[in-house]
Amino acid sequence: MTDKAKAKNAQARRSRAILGVLRFVLALAITLIVIFPIYWMIVTSLKSSEEVVRAVPTLWPEKFCWNNFPDALKMAPLGRYFVNTIVMTLGILVMQLTIGTLAAYGFSKGNFPGRDALFVVVLGALMIPIQITFVPIYGMVAKLHWINTFAGLIVPQAVSAYFIFMLRQNFLAVDDSFLEAARLEGMGRLGIICKILVPMNKSTMMTVGIITFIDGWNSYFWPKMVTTTPLRRTIAQGVYELKRSYAGLETMNQNQIMAGAVMAIVPIALLFIVLQKYIISGMSKVSMK
Repeated sequence: MTDKAKAKNAQARRSRAILGVLRFVLALAITLIVIFPIYWMIVTSLKSSEEVVRAVPTLWPEKFCWNNFPDALKMAPLGRYFVNTIVMTLGILVMQLTIGTLAAYGFSKGNFPGRDALFVVVLGALMIPIQITFVPIYGMVAKLHWINTFAGLIVPQAVSAYFIFMLRQNFLAVDDSFLEAARLEGMGRLGIICKILVPMNKSTMMTVGIITFIDGWNSYFWPKMVTTTPLRRTIAQGVYELKRSYAGLETMNQNQIMAGAVMAIVPIALLFIVLQKYIISGMSKVSMK
């Protein structure tokens, strides 16, 4: 190897090393930007009220105030809100899984007039901001007397166009020969869906299920519209109720608000940590279709 070739190889290695360092620095910076708000929430939930309102914020509590968590539970009925949120989220999850799977089967393996045109209409629903539909949906919910009921919280969110789109893309990738073999064995449509299509797309089903659960758990605007009493309020509303002011001052009990927020995110954080491999796998499959 000539000296010129050696110099070129050495320069290429230096360029790759510099590029690797830049990628690491960029990834580290993005990670810190994403994680810092979560870190600040946890740290603030452990500070005293005096430390929270200081002009110069501290990055670590001088004294850990664990009583912020029981105080937050006393200030609002968070236990009831947790139960309401679980019931609402599971109801939305079951209905979206059921309706979305059946609709995705129809749009992918069904054979009926206007199938593709109807699917375009479903895709069009993804382009419409959900806030635009709140007013007419609220009118229907009010006429049905579903204010302050689980039906009012669950039914308007029972169908997800995004869910149908993702499942349809995966169902299309399943060869029709599997379905024909199942029909020859005497299996009906529900059997084909439950025993062939769903197991073959397990990771995507898990992905959309997790996304649905997280969206339902974090839902704030719609539950606020259809609940007027604490009877059916959710945990997102409960965190807002923790806001208090003292002696007419503008300073608020941010430590207790953050304590409530920490308790609210624990279930979805654990869910994501345990099932993150399904989310990554499901998203990658859809992106390749």
